[in-house]
Amino acid sequence: MLVGLFFSLLAGSLVGLQNIFNSKVNERAGSWATTTLVLGLGFLASLLMGLIFEGGELFHLHGMKPWYWVSGVIGIGVVTCIVQGINRLGPTVGVSVALISQLAFALWWDSMGFMGLDKVPFSFKKLLGVLVIVAGIMVFKFGGQQESQKKSKIVRNRLNHLGRN
Repeated sequence: MLVGLFFSLLAGSLVGLQNIFNSKVNERAGSWATTTLVLGLGFLASLLMGLIFEGGELFHLHGMKPWYWVSGVIGIGVVTCIVQGINRLGPTVGVSVALISQLAFALWWDSMGFMGLDKVPFSFKKLLGVLVIVAGIMVFKFGGQQESQKKSKIVRNRLNHLGRN
């Protein structure tokens, strides 16, 4: 379990880091060029690492259903959508919303036994956990705006007062 937690934490940090890089590439190259670059370099790196660590076994797919290959196409949607989300919402909120969506859909797919997953019974406690995370994001996104607006109003009033003197 500790190894799983370690890799999950590492994955989260790498996703956050990758999203920052993707956003910066997108500023210069555009959405489709970013997606092509990210997935193309990812393909080359995966191929190289696979050949180093697995050799010829890399291409033995052992009866995998061909429609599972769609995950590569899904990756195009992931990269494109997260780059657009970050551009429009900022890194923290964009990634947070994506993670909430990921968690909510994982809960749904687990409880449905989607694509052969072990069916995990749905509970309102699990749904409540997702909703608590959503509430946390709302507090994060909107909680400081009133205070920020008050400070801006105070600064404007002081500047106006100084301008009259």
